[in-house]
Amino acid sequence: MATTADFKNGLYISYNGKPCVITWFQHVKPGKGGAFVKVKMKNLENGKTLENTFTAGEKIDIITVERRPYQFLYKDENGFNFMHNETFEQINLAPEMVDNADLMKEGQYVEMMFLADEERVLTCELPPFVELVVTYTEPAVKGDTASTSALKSATLETGAEIMVPLFINQDEKIKVDTRTREYSERVKG
Repeated sequence: MATTADFKNGLYISYNGKPCVITWFQHVKPGKGGAFVKVKMKNLENGKTLENTFTAGEKIDIITVERRPYQFLYKDENGFNFMHNETFEQINLAPEMVDNADLMKEGQYVEMMFLADEERVLTCELPPFVELVVTYTEPAVKGDTASTSALKSATLETGAEIMVPLFINQDEKIKVDTRTREYSERVKG
C-alpha cells in the first residue's frame, strides 16, 4: 500500500472503488495545521475529472493498468468485436465503451486500457488521426472558396459526419483528428 508521498502525474489509483489517474497534484504545508495534498484525477470509467484533498501520509491503493493493441473486426447486434494483435483473443465491447466509434472502420487498430487485476476493459481509444474517404459532400460553389475558414458538411466512409473545408471533394481521402472530430489535412497519393 502506498501513501500520498508517492503521488505523481500519471499514477493510477483506486479512489472510492473507482479506477482513476492523477492528472495534477500539489503538496500544501500551511503555517498552522497539518500538511495536505490537493489532487485532480480523471475517472477512467466515465472520463469525469474529480478533485479531492488528501491528508499528508494518507494511505492509497495503487492499481495496475495495461495498454494493449487490438484490431477492430466488425460490428454486430452485441456491439464491437476486436482481436488482440498477438494472442488473437477476441473480445466484444458495448458501443458506449468506444469513443468516436463512428470514425472507426474494419481493420482499424485501437489501444485498449485494461484494469490488470480484474482483466476489465476501461477504455478503447482510436489513434490520434485516422484516414477516411469522403463518400458525400456538396460541391463547392465558385467564389465561396476565397475564405479559408469556410466549412461544409461531409459524410465519411464510416457514416460519420464532420465539417471540412470547401475545397474537399467527394472520393478524396482525408485525415481526421479523433480527439476533436475535426478535419486535419488531405491525404496525398
